[in-house]
Amino acid sequence: MKLLLHACCAPCAIYPVREAKKENLSVTGFFYNPNIHPPSEYFKRKRETETYFKSEGLELVSGDYDVRTFFDNVREGKIAPARCAACWGMRLEKTASFADQNGFDMFTTTLLGSPYQDHEIIKGICEDLSEKTNQNFYYKDLRAGFKAAHKEAKEKGIYCQNYCGCVFSIVEREEAKAR
Repeated sequence: MKLLLHACCAPCAIYPVREAKKENLSVTGFFYNPNIHPPSEYFKRKRETETYFKSEGLELVSGDYDVRTFFDNVREGKIAPARCAACWGMRLEKTASFADQNGFDMFTTTLLGSPYQDHEIIKGICEDLSEKTNQNFYYKDLRAGFKAAHKEAKEKGIYCQNYCGCVFSIVEREEAKAR
């Protein structure tokens, strides 16, 4: 079975890749993250993710860095969590569509491994997209492997970021520090 794994970054891909391989799934990564800012951060995460997938003997396909699409999806004063849901939806819609158009049997996302993201909203988005695209959604709660995967990434010298990637999260984090 061919699985398209939306990957937000290399550290978050470690555990999902390992779990999919245990189930003898053929994994291809999909790096579509126009939410990441600044561009230097985007390209750093992309390079690290490419390096990780190559080290695992896996292919990684990259979508366009279309930041205008990101801003179009999160504008009109959306604040977290609505902004986050719009961002996840945009990225996962592109993933499910790519999977459907390129002969994959199913899709999933590394976002299901993050304790910092709303797991149930992400799962719901993927379930809805599965129905829309007739693409199977491979669901697994991947949060149990998050800490160990990030520890492993640090030990291997893989870049680990400290924010989701969007400019709004940077501003919100800095505002919280200033309080």
